[in-house]
Amino acid sequence: MTKYIIVVGGVISGVGKGVITASLGAIFKQYGHRVCLIKIDPYINVDAGTLRPTEHGEVWVTYDGGEIDQDLGTYERFIDESIPKKNNITTGQIYQAVIERERQGGYLGKTVQFVPHILDEIRNRITDAAAGYDIALIELGGTVGDYENVPFLCAVKSLERLCGRAHVAYVHVTYLPVPSHIGEMKTKPAQQALKLLNESGIFPDLVICRSADEVDAVRRQKIETYAHLPHESVISSPDSSTIYQVPLDLERKGVAQKLMDILGMQPTAVPQWQVWQHALQRITAPSRTITIGIVGKYIESGDYAMTDSYVSISHALLHAGIAHDVRVQITWFNAQEFEMDPAALVRLQACDGILVPGGFGTTGVEGKIATIAYAREQKIPYLGICYGMQLAVVEYARHKAGLHDAATTEVNPSTPHPVVTLLPLQQKLLQGHAYGGTMRLGDYAAHSTPNTHMHRLYSQLHRLQTDGTVIERHRHRYEVNPAYVELLQSHGLCFSGYYEREDGTRLMEFLEIHGHPFFVATQAHPEFTSRLGNPNPLFYGFVQACVSMPTHKYHIQQKTVAVQNNL
Repeated sequence: MTKYIIVVGGVISGVGKGVITASLGAIFKQYGHRVCLIKIDPYINVDAGTLRPTEHGEVWVTYDGGEIDQDLGTYERFIDESIPKKNNITTGQIYQAVIERERQGGYLGKTVQFVPHILDEIRNRITDAAAGYDIALIELGGTVGDYENVPFLCAVKSLERLCGRAHVAYVHVTYLPVPSHIGEMKTKPAQQALKLLNESGIFPDLVICRSADEVDAVRRQKIETYAHLPHESVISSPDSSTIYQVPLDLERKGVAQKLMDILGMQPTAVPQWQVWQHALQRITAPSRTITIGIVGKYIESGDYAMTDSYVSISHALLHAGIAHDVRVQITWFNAQEFEMDPAALVRLQACDGILVPGGFGTTGVEGKIATIAYAREQKIPYLGICYGMQLAVVEYARHKAGLHDAATTEVNPSTPHPVVTLLPLQQKLLQGHAYGGTMRLGDYAAHSTPNTHMHRLYSQLHRLQTDGTVIERHRHRYEVNPAYVELLQSHGLCFSGYYEREDGTRLMEFLEIHGHPFFVATQAHPEFTSRLGNPNPLFYGFVQACVSMPTHKYHIQQKTVAVQNNL
């Protein structure tokens, strides 16, 4: 029978529940157990697809086309498995399903109510996702005490009643702040969070205390007393220099074994942590450092930086850096700055490579195009992702193919040269205001062109399928206009991979420029398939090119300037 571990958080959002859940998943896999990780998001959105990245962080895309909270990305990177979209449950999904069933007569005339129908829907989705696994780890998003958490706390409590207390364990991740004006670690917020959790009838089996530093004996004693737990059930989890240290820290403190004891389980394998330890050694003590400039738009929220908008790209660069034994230092640039001051592009000279990530809309577009032109002309390694490929096509069309007014119709619907545009199906969807879940989403296979960077890299890292295709995840509406492909190729642009639709239309998926140290772009999101110890080929090749640049030492000397100018 499946065992359930419910992970809830207290005091603040972003306390680290996702990393704790992912770390437990990685540890239980090491012990030979089949694990299922589920994320519950209590917002009313059906999925994360219509959320702006600065609103809720990066939108993660599953292989089967789900648009999900970024925590699923953390799960996949830690357990090295692809997770389906059904493993993300939102309030919007729950109420939508219940209301649709009611409209179709599915409740046979009964009064549809919060109890039992909403709770049943939540519980059924959890058990469906968990079926066939030894352990299901369920992270409940938000913070204990939020009104929107109430249905899910009630549902997991009813799951405990049906399965039996012996099959359910609760892990409460709480936060112990150190107010700067006091200089003392305070336990009161954690105590209040525990009180709120207890009021839902849930008494945690383990309390994991997140804090800047190790929690001392005095504070641990207060938490133990308030939670009515023995000393060994209160775990200190201080900040780490890298989240990939967390599984080893939790393993050292015996967290997984404690949970297995609570659930009456035994290990079926001996953990092998060599890959993790090797990666951590290279993260903490690499042979050298390179700097990558990321030019984006979703990097500010009020007075604060929001680099979580591109969290998977950061990890993909980290994974590639580990493979080459280098630290990848990221300098963030706001594309709008280059629009307002083109002379500021010279700051990119401090970078060993330039990356333009995905995005939507008109903000910062001309700044990104100027960035791409700079990378191409100055022979700086360039990687374009999604919008970064589309705008590379626009830049090349303007400056190499003589189409001076070329644009994407996303920015200029009346452009005389729509080199990037909506195809008819997407035009029809947008006309009907069908925005949610209607992009080209999930895995698509691209035919690769031999003797190209793309083909070589995917072959080298064993990601090339037996039929010569490459599978990557997608999330976009606009495509390279098929009507301009031949013209662009005649002016030297190489399209190194394409997806062929059932009607024979070929959609360009990869491009590169021969004679450039590394100028590669893709319509896909390769950052979603990068793993610790198994980097994505494009990021691997990009970092390799950055390391090989002859001006590397000069860039090292210029790093201080780049950091000072970091947004």
